[in-house]
Amino acid sequence: MSEKRNQKVCVIGLGYVGLPLAVRCVEKGYETYGLEMDQKKVNLINNGRSPIEEKFLEDNLPKFKPTATTDEKIIKKCDIILICVPTPVDSMYVPDLTPVIGASKAVMRNLKKGALVVLESTVNPGVSEEVIRPIFEEAGFVVGKDVFIAHCPERINPGDAKWNVTNIPRVVGSFDKTGLDIAVKFYESIVDGNIRPMKSIREAEAVKIVENSFRDINIAFVNELAKSFDKLGIDVKDVILGASTKPFAFMAHFPACGVGGHCIPVDPYYLIERAKKSGFDHKFLKVAREINNSMPSYTVELMRDALNKLQMPMKGTKIGVLGISYKANVDDTRESPTFKILTLLDEHGVKYDTFDPHVIAKSSIKTLNVILKKVDALIVATDHKEFKEIDPELFKQHGIKVIVDGKNCLDKDAIKKLGIIYKGIGR
Repeated sequence: MSEKRNQKVCVIGLGYVGLPLAVRCVEKGYETYGLEMDQKKVNLINNGRSPIEEKFLEDNLPKFKPTATTDEKIIKKCDIILICVPTPVDSMYVPDLTPVIGASKAVMRNLKKGALVVLESTVNPGVSEEVIRPIFEEAGFVVGKDVFIAHCPERINPGDAKWNVTNIPRVVGSFDKTGLDIAVKFYESIVDGNIRPMKSIREAEAVKIVENSFRDINIAFVNELAKSFDKLGIDVKDVILGASTKPFAFMAHFPACGVGGHCIPVDPYYLIERAKKSGFDHKFLKVAREINNSMPSYTVELMRDALNKLQMPMKGTKIGVLGISYKANVDDTRESPTFKILTLLDEHGVKYDTFDPHVIAKSSIKTLNVILKKVDALIVATDHKEFKEIDPELFKQHGIKVIVDGKNCLDKDAIKKLGIIYKGIGR
């Protein structure tokens, strides 16, 4: 453990971003507090137990435990405040800054003069200037003197064995040189990766939006290819793997039944909506979002078409959905496409069951064998290792007639040889 540091840190929001960050701050010698409104989370954390399935937390939280609380007055003690609250969109895809505004006001009410306030939540360019700064200035604080405001957009990849809060490079922006220097120095003390100062706080805000919009656009491209290649009788996965042999100027992305997580399906809307206010129409980003939002519906259509070949109507057929979390081997269900798939199955009058070994609490069936016994067809919505390791013979033994592989993670040829109808996304 590093030497004890004089500054005290408060992390607001102990979720997938904030909790690993708080643990890392403790590990690096900071007296660290976590402000969290969920009392159950607070109790678990204070007992050294992670409310999140994440190896980094399971390994490190018992050793480097922050003090969690629901009392915002803890902010008064702290020199560095890190805001790590959600930045969602509503049902019409309009950004909702309520959590960021609420957290900023809590900091303002309890500010220790001269403190550094860092927004880690992903926002569109302009939020720090147009939303957060006025909260402090209207309360009489002088930015750059009484309070230093910076933005260091979070970078976290749940379930990644290599890249985590300890080593992912970061970018930092602030309103003034002093604030920037303080923020850079702090992040250099807790992150082993490079810390890049940005010329302005708006540039720092734009970085994360660009990162996730880049991924969204490329995923939309391969999702559209999947739909096209399905008509052409081409296996899109094989084509992408073939293209990946080019050692430059190609980055492999793969199609799936939808895009989940708190970043990719959300962040582009922040840029789309903010640019609209300035008179710019992000046509490309909007089309990418439309394509990716269509994939759960496409997945259900694949199931309907496959059942039609067997003269089995959707209504009345028992369908099992494997996977509730948005990505493999974690319990993170934020923006998971599974929920949209289930809504569509409901609309078709389908009787379905769900199973996810990482999200047992939200699963209607608690074991793999039981769900296989109960259903006639399967949709694989998450590529958990537990699903990828299933012997295809097991599907045959349980009388599974159709499998829609929404993650292209199963052995297509082995399944088809058993006489089971297999449909992947573009396979």
